[in-house]
Amino acid sequence: MREDVLVIGAGIGGLCAALSLAPTGRQITLLERDQPPPSDDPDVTFLDWHRQGAGHVRQSHAFLARLRSIIKQSHPRLLDELLSMGARELTFDMMLTELQQETYEPAPEDAELTIITSRRTTLELTMRRYVESLENVTIRPGFFVRDLMIRKAEDGVVEVLGVRGEEGGVMCELAAEIVVDASGKSGFTIQQLMDEGAPITEESETAGILYFTRHYRLLPGMEEPSRTENPPGSGDLGYLKFGVFPGDNGCFSITIAVPEVEIELRKAILNPDTFHAITLELPGLEPWTNDRRSKPRGKVYGMGDLHSRWRYMVNDSKPATRNYFPLGDTLVRTNPLYGRGCSFAAVSAEALRASLAGSTDPDEQQIAYHAALQEELRPYYTNQRRQDRSAIKRARNALTPGYRAGWKARMMESFFEDGVRIAIRSDVGLLRQAMRGFHMLEHPDKWLGKPGNLMKVLYYWSRGKKRNAAAYPPNPGPARDEMLRSLAIDEQADISRLADHAAVAA
Repeated sequence: MREDVLVIGAGIGGLCAALSLAPTGRQITLLERDQPPPSDDPDVTFLDWHRQGAGHVRQSHAFLARLRSIIKQSHPRLLDELLSMGARELTFDMMLTELQQETYEPAPEDAELTIITSRRTTLELTMRRYVESLENVTIRPGFFVRDLMIRKAEDGVVEVLGVRGEEGGVMCELAAEIVVDASGKSGFTIQQLMDEGAPITEESETAGILYFTRHYRLLPGMEEPSRTENPPGSGDLGYLKFGVFPGDNGCFSITIAVPEVEIELRKAILNPDTFHAITLELPGLEPWTNDRRSKPRGKVYGMGDLHSRWRYMVNDSKPATRNYFPLGDTLVRTNPLYGRGCSFAAVSAEALRASLAGSTDPDEQQIAYHAALQEELRPYYTNQRRQDRSAIKRARNALTPGYRAGWKARMMESFFEDGVRIAIRSDVGLLRQAMRGFHMLEHPDKWLGKPGNLMKVLYYWSRGKKRNAAAYPPNPGPARDEMLRSLAIDEQADISRLADHAAVAA
């Protein structure tokens, strides 16, 4: 049988592909290696759904405003179902500082700056049930794609004709006009194309960080801490970053990101007791995780192998493949720090639909698709990679005794810490514009590039720390040596290790 569209993977990327392509009338089949959710109950699904094909399924997740906007415009019933399953909407006014709330006047565009947050299993469960209800979409669980069916055209382009896979212990072949690869960062089919000679190139570098997440549940009768009466639930201490993610049905998760160079802390944090002890040392997390308000659930989930990666499927205006469209982590990956992975997949799926509608020529479709991704995603990819490089340097420098940044580096740090940060914590208009960049509604650097906005930032920067004192957030937590000593971790071990490596290299 020849299918219209085969989608490899029924995770968030594959489900976004189905949502975008279903209105075109094509017959869409999602091939998913894992079994379906065990229940319609979010708690049972969280505990018992085994997702071998998505190892990060129990990390913290959120749908940024760009993805929420896509869902609201094209699939409003899905948004209603997400909310009915307990998913939360975090609105723009909830992001305001106490200082900003005193003068805040809502604007119509503020409604666009809304986040959907929930446990990933609940998000995926709800999206999957909705997609399964679409008449022209079929999900085939337990189908393990082994490889792609391909042939090499006379012009050297690798044409994808379908997939070969195993279902219920039986090998089978499925032909298709279009194959969408949403197999994720662990997918191997795109590597098959590269091995077969498809001129796919890529750039890749480490994000320099590892993630650790633990889930919690509010005790009966307890509510979430006040966002105005308590310190911010996220922060950056250099040796770790942290954030709280409100979830569904009384649940929330805490994610702590640790630089690669902090080996001793990385090893210790996998211990649930150590992880919990860290949360109690952080003023923004303690109101959430103290034993009067919540109870931890389960183990600490670690996630490594975090890289920024961009794969080029078109080179010198010539496609590397035909009829094959990778999206999500298969094609582009970034540090999950800003939670853009799901939005990247959704934007890619929308670009695919537009590219298929714009031409019937396979080469033109490929070129249009990847040109759209360059325009839509590349700015955010570059922005995140730039921040990763800076964070890697800061983490290493912090472990270098006697290190002192140069004058230029200190000025840049002050500009962002005492200028940009304070400006957006003071001026609601600046925060509104900065959030549009964060949420992928505008170019991430557009707001700061406007002369009027830059002048406002310079104004706040020039005022000095004393006059801006009310806009500074509380101290996010203890210094590195104090934290590590409280956890009975040798704070000198990684410093000595780096010094030894430097001596050997010299």
